[in-house]
Amino acid sequence: MFGMEAALFVPTGTMSNLIAVMVHCRERGDEMIVGDLSHLHIYEQGGSAQLAGVHATTVTNLPDGTFDLEQLESKIRHGYPDPHFPRSRLICVENTHNIQGGRVLPLTFLQEVRALADRYGLSVHMDGARVMNAAVAQGVSPHTILQHTHTVSVCLSKGLGAPVGTVLAGPQDFIARAVRCRKALGGGMRQAGILAAAGKLSLLDMVERMQEDHHNARSFAQALLDFDPLFAVDMAAVETNILRFRLKELTLSPSEFCARMGQPQRLPLAVATEAADIYGDFRRQ
Repeated sequence: MFGMEAALFVPTGTMSNLIAVMVHCRERGDEMIVGDLSHLHIYEQGGSAQLAGVHATTVTNLPDGTFDLEQLESKIRHGYPDPHFPRSRLICVENTHNIQGGRVLPLTFLQEVRALADRYGLSVHMDGARVMNAAVAQGVSPHTILQHTHTVSVCLSKGLGAPVGTVLAGPQDFIARAVRCRKALGGGMRQAGILAAAGKLSLLDMVERMQEDHHNARSFAQALLDFDPLFAVDMAAVETNILRFRLKELTLSPSEFCARMGQPQRLPLAVATEAADIYGDFRRQ
């Protein structure tokens, strides 16, 4: 399915990404290049620095989740072993891109990132928490996407609907080292088969119905537009199961917003944030 030699069950996506960074960046002071709006950079507490001693440098995430390749190349350190600089080891991409609204990274972009990484001897890790959504949206197998990466972290408990767990996949020697890192982080579990079984079922049975989630996300986005001119949604950016929306009336006070939402014929789903994720439990009615 992923086209990788081996895989490892990990409790969470944050731990999975951290393990990947620890294995790819083996020496304290190594450097990874990440998007400035990536989940790994913003929402994982800087664990790569705290626990792995890995320095992160950022490139600007564009609205579609990609980044400029010239900027990426400019971030790669060429001075090693000059003691003034860290050593570039890893490029991280996120597919689909959470903060940018579930955007799917183009295959050509991934191919170019991999070519750049190969040119400078770097590895490519994908935070693929929602990579199955990307595969469904593009109408390709996960392997078609992941052939451009060295490793991937795939969440089982988002669109796939399992109760818990993430799969970290990559080469055999990478996973062998990842097992040791997982143990050090407290991720080795006894009787984990019951959790892995749910994840296996999700991979076998839930992928084919992800298109329904994508359709529901677009329907929800259109309903927001039809419901009230209060909301603005970029329909072209609703590619998978995440939609981002904003208030057109930026001067609306919190009490006015709540009063507006409490008027008759309101939407059945209360809108409390600027994003919505559509998963299997969401129904059109």
